[in-house]
Amino acid sequence: MRLVLFKAGDGGVALPGILTDRGVVDISEAVEPSYTPQHTMEGIIDVFEELRPTLEGLAETGDAIPLDEVGLLPPLPRPGKILACIGNYWEHQQREPRELNMFLKSPDAVIGPGDTITLPEFTEPWIFMHEAELAIVIRGPAKKVSREDWRSAVFGYTCLIDVSAREEGRRTWKARSWLGKSFDTFAPLGPCIATADEIPDPNDLHVRFWNDGQLRHNYNTDDMEHRVPELIEFLTTFMTLNTGDVIACGTNHEGLGALQDDEVVEVEIEKIGRMSLKVSDPLKRVWERGVYMGADSTNPEAVKRNRPRDK
Repeated sequence: MRLVLFKAGDGGVALPGILTDRGVVDISEAVEPSYTPQHTMEGIIDVFEELRPTLEGLAETGDAIPLDEVGLLPPLPRPGKILACIGNYWEHQQREPRELNMFLKSPDAVIGPGDTITLPEFTEPWIFMHEAELAIVIRGPAKKVSREDWRSAVFGYTCLIDVSAREEGRRTWKARSWLGKSFDTFAPLGPCIATADEIPDPNDLHVRFWNDGQLRHNYNTDDMEHRVPELIEFLTTFMTLNTGDVIACGTNHEGLGALQDDEVVEVEIEKIGRMSLKVSDPLKRVWERGVYMGADSTNPEAVKRNRPRDK
């Protein structure tokens, strides 16, 4: 099942729905409303197994609004926490796995399908880059979850673009701190939450990202250094993960490029979906077009193929 938040018509309120092949089915009458869209979605996650028979029936027979007649919103507009991996992909390098590490990305950076990534009017960071990532949606509370029991903490999955302000090479602005990751609009999330039963193996998903039609990211989540079960165990050792929290699994940096004014970008993850966003830069800065070979792209051929799984 693919859950969404949407608005029907101009000025409408945010409503929970199911994204189907027929369009979006409004499920607001079947769920308990809350005082914010985020809390409404968290409430659905918490009692999803009780709701499932009703929601499955609505998905099959409920009235569907054509997708071009609704505006999709980020399915989690303000997660309590966004925890993001630093690195976490092999990127064709034969070496020992790096130490697992993470940072917090501001929930206020979240935007959704059709929104605009706005580059800040700030002159110190010299380039802004995209990082297309698989994101895990938590069902909590989850604390001290073993990697063998990781599925108990996972409700589903979505797409996240970890927009990053960078200095020379692979250094994130302000010595790799969360500040260069947390400007407003720097966490596009969506287009839906695919429930965990839709994705038997989160470490076998094809991730792609286009910039004005140019394929840049093109990789498989099988390439993670630290896989989803380990991420769950690691984080719940340190803290309680609550319903609606999000874990961004990191990206394969091969294929990175700059984001700049008036571009249209698209991210797609197999079994989850695809969303498009615009880019705006009030300062109209210009960087080298395409894959940024001088910094993060150690193998530009990575944008042309999907890494095969080990057998």
